[in-house]
Amino acid sequence: MKPSNNIGFLLQKIALSLARQNDDILQDALGIGFSQFKILMALQWRPNVQQKQIAEHLGQTEASISRQIKLMYDDGLLQATPRPEDRREHITTLTPRGQRVCDEALDVLNQSYMPMFRQLSKQDQDALLRSLTIMHDYLNLKSPKE
Repeated sequence: MKPSNNIGFLLQKIALSLARQNDDILQDALGIGFSQFKILMALQWRPNVQQKQIAEHLGQTEASISRQIKLMYDDGLLQATPRPEDRREHITTLTPRGQRVCDEALDVLNQSYMPMFRQLSKQDQDALLRSLTIMHDYLNLKSPKE
């Protein structure tokens, strides 16, 4: 069987290629890396999430998330605010600049991939989205021991 006939192989190859391209595109357009964009998206999606939860959600180590978050604080993309229930604990949130950069990054990536998606009919795009959603949900619901 040729590797190009194997769904798992193709998905892995596409994921790796997209991650590399996303990193290059975002660095050129906005000066952020793809890892930073994913953190911005995670915080936009769930503003009160802890670094440990971000690491689990993105499949990265807490140390790598911590390093990226430190850079993003220094860059003015994130801010820490005291948690109302416990003023000693802080919540990491997007700054207005972080929100803007996150939105711009999403637009830049969508525009960059528009020519590729135009190769697919609307029906094929819808089917691909359904299939990817099923796979995503399966992987997120599956316990680590399975």
